[in-house]
Amino acid sequence: MKKKLLILSVLAGTAMTFAQQKITIIPSVGYAWRVAKTADNMDASQKEYVKGLKSGFNFDIGAYYRVNTLTGLGIKYNLYTASHTGDFNVANENIILNDFKTDDRISFVGPGFIYSNFEEDVKHRLYYDMAIGLISYVSKNQFVETKGSNLGLAATIGYMYGISPAVMIGPQFSYTGGVLKKYKINGTEYKPNEGEYEGLHRVAASLGATFRF
Repeated sequence: MKKKLLILSVLAGTAMTFAQQKITIIPSVGYAWRVAKTADNMDASQKEYVKGLKSGFNFDIGAYYRVNTLTGLGIKYNLYTASHTGDFNVANENIILNDFKTDDRISFVGPGFIYSNFEEDVKHRLYYDMAIGLISYVSKNQFVETKGSNLGLAATIGYMYGISPAVMIGPQFSYTGGVLKKYKINGTEYKPNEGEYEGLHRVAASLGATFRF
């Protein structure tokens, strides 16, 4: 009888743990690749320089409140950073800048939702999240600072292995995208021609963790 009561107590405690886990936080770090086409008005040497900024560090985090057993609502943030140093040819000039360094930063934040089987009592779990919000771009070098923002989208699909009911770990694949049709260069607004827009699309492969409270 005592053994049965003990088993029932453990099962009840596990059920309460699952029932109380309303908050899900999913941070991840990894590597990302920008996939937007390079502007047509760049020459071959400039395109080669820009290649160095086409991949970089990716950080992502989402926080969600569980609405039901499958879905949750919350907020998603991610950040891409890349840096490159090399020789750069100035457009329409016979000038080559040696050891020219550029730092790029693309951030996204917005409301989102998550769809998952996190409530199931299994080791292997899957999830998908998506958010629509503000995507912002900053590019800096020794002479120019370019800034812009627009509506963007971020989505992630991931696999999670359950270490415990509250902690999971696994790989993620994500996409973040947006297009700048206008931006500011050293504070002055600039509207490029179609085909010269700044595409912010990227894909990323990351390792993430899930914490549930």
